[in-house]
Amino acid sequence: MGKRAETDPLAEHKALMEETEYVIQADRSGFKYAWASEHHFLEEYSHLSASDVYLGYLAHATERIHLGSGIFNPLAQVNHPVKVAEKVAMLDHLTEGRFEFGSGRGAGSHEILGFLPGITDMNHTKEIWEETIAEFPRMWLQDEYEGFQGKYWSLPPRKVLPKPYGKSHPAMWYAAGSPPSYAMAARKGLGVLGFSVQKVSDMEWVLEQYKTAIVDAEPVGAFVNDNVMVTTTAICAPTHEEAVRIAVEGDLHYLPSLVFRYHDTFPRPEGFPVWPQTLPPYTEEFIEMMIQEELLICGDPDEVLRQCKRWEQAGADQISFGLPVGVPKEETLQTIRLVGEHVIPKIDTDPVHRTTRFRAAS
Repeated sequence: MGKRAETDPLAEHKALMEETEYVIQADRSGFKYAWASEHHFLEEYSHLSASDVYLGYLAHATERIHLGSGIFNPLAQVNHPVKVAEKVAMLDHLTEGRFEFGSGRGAGSHEILGFLPGITDMNHTKEIWEETIAEFPRMWLQDEYEGFQGKYWSLPPRKVLPKPYGKSHPAMWYAAGSPPSYAMAARKGLGVLGFSVQKVSDMEWVLEQYKTAIVDAEPVGAFVNDNVMVTTTAICAPTHEEAVRIAVEGDLHYLPSLVFRYHDTFPRPEGFPVWPQTLPPYTEEFIEMMIQEELLICGDPDEVLRQCKRWEQAGADQISFGLPVGVPKEETLQTIRLVGEHVIPKIDTDPVHRTTRFRAAS
């Protein structure tokens, strides 16, 4: 946001309003899921700190698309678990069953250790998340929650209200940034939100590991959410040449630089510049290489369809499109419309959401 704000004092506001337009258009274009992050203190990378408020607005502004928290952070020092359970159930009502509950542990030390004074090790957050995640279904499904006495938070017996809408509770997901996290999520019966993906061939074994482990899942919730979502940058245009031009002009190099500015738990590739140094702008040749190496969904509708099918063949159940903030609004809306018109009807003919089927069967 900093670069845009240098020339436009309303850049933050405009970005938020544009994002709502993208979700509304995605709903009209047949996309099945939209995910809203929760981040704190991460200038330029994400200003979406109050995502529950944002999702409440989208619940009224959309009709069919499922809306997910990618993530709500349930660490007690960030958001008290009972408050998280209440927000999830409320959004479940406002969407009439279209809400998806993704959780995780945050982006890195700059974000999360701001809430944990005196703690210097990000691994500390794993223990907090582990003791909390299984409590959510109990809060939702027990008439009076039996209460909890843990190391990091506690609650006496209380009725946690509202209860979820209809049967069972929203599908549960975990934001996984490393291969072991995929297997851990599978063992708990959680879907995976794959926010840090490599090229398709490098991810196939990770997805296979998840699919193998989830067969023997002991779900923390009322049902197993056998689901892997992967995130990748996507640009679709009427022609290959136009898509590449949009990518070259879209400052795609800047996001990876921001990722490694804040995600200090990710292994930094050798030679990767240290902030405030950034990667150099991508050339046309580099964009073409990224397409060939399956690091970017980019091209005309037929190409994008083939690229999406490649992820399907690798074992992904859902592809989430990251829409580059450097791409103008009309060209981003063009991507959404073209994918809705030419790609989705050929790759997803099931009118029912996968998570809806899991919930209904529980």
